[in-house]
Amino acid sequence: MRAARLIRLVLLLQDRRAMTAAELAAELEVSERTVARDVQALSEAGIPVYADRGRAGGYRLVGGYRTRLTGLGRSEAEALFLSGVPSALRDMGLADAASAAQLKVSAALLPELRSAPDTAAQRFHLDAPGWWQPPETPALLPAVAEAVWDDLRVQVTYRRGDGAEVSRVLDPYGLVLKAGTWYLAARPANAPHLRVYRVSRLLTVTATGERFTRDESFDLPGFWTDHAAAFARSILRAEVRIRLSPVGARVLPHVTDREAAAEAEAAASPPDADGWVTTTLAVESEEVAYSQLLSLGPDAIVLAPTSLRDALAAAARRMATNYDS
Repeated sequence: MRAARLIRLVLLLQDRRAMTAAELAAELEVSERTVARDVQALSEAGIPVYADRGRAGGYRLVGGYRTRLTGLGRSEAEALFLSGVPSALRDMGLADAASAAQLKVSAALLPELRSAPDTAAQRFHLDAPGWWQPPETPALLPAVAEAVWDDLRVQVTYRRGDGAEVSRVLDPYGLVLKAGTWYLAARPANAPHLRVYRVSRLLTVTATGERFTRDESFDLPGFWTDHAAAFARSILRAEVRIRLSPVGARVLPHVTDREAAAEAEAAASPPDADGWVTTTLAVESEEVAYSQLLSLGPDAIVLAPTSLRDALAAAARRMATNYDS
């Protein structure tokens, strides 16, 4: 642990030229006294660290000294490609590896390029969790991530959506963070196809000590795109016939499934004299369609099924009564 901290201290000074004891203590998450002891240890080891005295003093490397300890380790190189998602790195237990990798890359850059990481960080940021809900950080995520990195076969206990608990042996291929929720793409033992598991429903994860042979043709982004599209289509089990005003047609993709809205737009009738169109919309259920179409207010009219039309009409009458009173 201390050896890694000493290397990081040298890389920090190489990257930033000079830092105060307080700045180093904050970066290394230690006390200023520990920083002083580490600097002394480096000096005794032959690293030319110089201490500037006074209020504006600090530590610097003498004579343009540059360490050659800039080779990336495997975990650091892998983590570097995820460095645009700091919350994901933290959840998977890779924040320290990413930090070390970034320092090594920065230390290896020419002086005129040193500001590149900060320049990018101040201009682009990916906030993965969705709005209006706390981010989900499953307790077993670091164990799952380790198995994914190292192609380790695992024995898991999983709680299905119906509440039943099942045991599976899985070959974990990849992790996906979708709107703040983690999913695992894995192949169950003796199964021909990969399946998707919500990581928060994993109750136990135990490495079997075996490594599985990864299918080198597997493409995680492509797999997830296909899975997400198939899942979205699978839950749209009902249809409603509706009329939409120009405003309703424009807002529809924001209140229901975007693919379903696009299909409804493509199948819509030509607009009438007032711009209204008639189309069929795929929905998850009448109950879901009720809340979605209610948000369109007077810019949507349900033609069928009758039960949904009657429910929305009753809601409209209640709203009118509330506002009349």
